[in-house]
Amino acid sequence: MKLIRFGSPGHEQPGVEFEGTKYDVSHLVDDYNEEFFAENGIEKLRALFDPLKADKVANETRLGEPVSRPGKIICIGLNYRKHAEEGGMEVPKEPVVFFKATSSISGPNDPIIIPKNSQKTDWEVELAVVIGKRANYVSEEEAMDHVAGYVLHNDVSEREFQLERSGQWVKGKSCDSFAPLGPYLATKDEIEDPHDLRLWLTVNGKKMQDGNTNDFIFNIPTVVSHLSQFMSLMPGDVISTGTPEGVGLGFKPPVYLKDGDVVELGIDGLGTSKQEVKDWSE
Repeated sequence: MKLIRFGSPGHEQPGVEFEGTKYDVSHLVDDYNEEFFAENGIEKLRALFDPLKADKVANETRLGEPVSRPGKIICIGLNYRKHAEEGGMEVPKEPVVFFKATSSISGPNDPIIIPKNSQKTDWEVELAVVIGKRANYVSEEEAMDHVAGYVLHNDVSEREFQLERSGQWVKGKSCDSFAPLGPYLATKDEIEDPHDLRLWLTVNGKKMQDGNTNDFIFNIPTVVSHLSQFMSLMPGDVISTGTPEGVGLGFKPPVYLKDGDVVELGIDGLGTSKQEVKDWSE
């Protein structure tokens, strides 16, 4: 299934995209939140959904993030060999882990807001994994049993805040609008092999990133198992698995986003999203 949430910000309702048409399923489920995933909501919805008994959602309706209020956004840094190389960094021996504030989440086509005092706002197309059931101390062999599905993510990053200011990366990752998610969550059965997906990103029509998840340093079972050794992965949590080469920081000289730029990105099987860049204002 392809799960969507639609409506104005803060008032989204659950829906599905089925055979190219969007449907309202708010008569069947409250929302795609921790409770939904924890209670086997995907399978229940699959059994209940009937397109003949659901209202259609107009194509022009705004899409929100497909997961409601995830407890955590956990990100994996330097998880593509070529990306580590372009940054002149050593390939990590175990996953590099950082957090992104959930307040940074926005809809797939909402604008990216360049934060106040920012000079180095950058883009990162990423495959994100959504947890379907609680994971604690799981093995790599068990890890995929805890995955609900996958979603397209632009891990927008302010490089000065992230790398040049003291503290942790989270400061450069958590500004409002810095986590556009969607257009939809594709359930696990929709994606034949998450380790062989093309992902790409353009800025103003120019191709900046064009990679494949087969360049992962740490695959999804490794990442899920590793994280579960240090924290509970809860239903609805989002794990973003890193970005391929081609980020603005990697160019010589670096290239960063500015007011009026248009970012488009996509992943095989997970659709596309588009964000207009706007300067912060009072």
